[in-house]
Amino acid sequence: MNYIKILLIMLVSTIAYAAPVTGVYIPEKPIENINAGRPAIEKKVREAALRITVPLTGGHGSGSYIKYKDLYLVFTAQHVASGALGMNYLATHKQESHIATLIYSDPINDIAVLYLKTSFRTVSPMKFNPLKNIASVGTNIIYSGYPSTHKLMSFTGRVAGYEMGTGSGKEIILQTYGWFGCSGSMIYTLKGQQVGVLYGVDIEYYPETQVQENMIWVAPMSDIDIDRAIKPFCDGYVENRPKACK
Repeated sequence: MNYIKILLIMLVSTIAYAAPVTGVYIPEKPIENINAGRPAIEKKVREAALRITVPLTGGHGSGSYIKYKDLYLVFTAQHVASGALGMNYLATHKQESHIATLIYSDPINDIAVLYLKTSFRTVSPMKFNPLKNIASVGTNIIYSGYPSTHKLMSFTGRVAGYEMGTGSGKEIILQTYGWFGCSGSMIYTLKGQQVGVLYGVDIEYYPETQVQENMIWVAPMSDIDIDRAIKPFCDGYVENRPKACK
């Protein structure tokens, strides 16, 4: 069993433990005090961050609310939304929740896409704007997610380097903070471009096994073809097809 497979199994087996939820997640009214001097993009990224609750187990991960043409989607990690296509998950931001249906699942690259039939009323989605090339070393990044039992948290960092993963090719390594429950968070540049989906926390084995929460693994957006990803969903429409399907 290689290095990255061990990493993914630890994330899958730990997610329910790190983020126990019983029933529907009903957050308390948060006290938001965001520094007015922070860039507008940081506020947008934070508002688009969703808590993805897994049915039955009550475990959770994170996701990002993104609009692609006329479709309202949620990007997350496949090990967060690991059910069969058509399975429903609960997507929550603060006190607003909606059902999100799994329409794309890529276990190799650990990326999943959920469809929201009803858009959020209280927050706006990020525009689908992926980096065309893999982010270069030193690129400054931001993301928001739901680590462990914490409420929404926002983080900054930078691209530290790359590793060859089990997926399509290069995996991005970030120098930032992450913990179980952050899996599925979308990583953004300071211009609002999607870098990739957070899926793993680094693990070192010498001199003993330990989690390196400041080294985070990310599946780059080059691992997903959005039109191919939504094709099975679009094929289900005989008439009144969404514009994104045409």
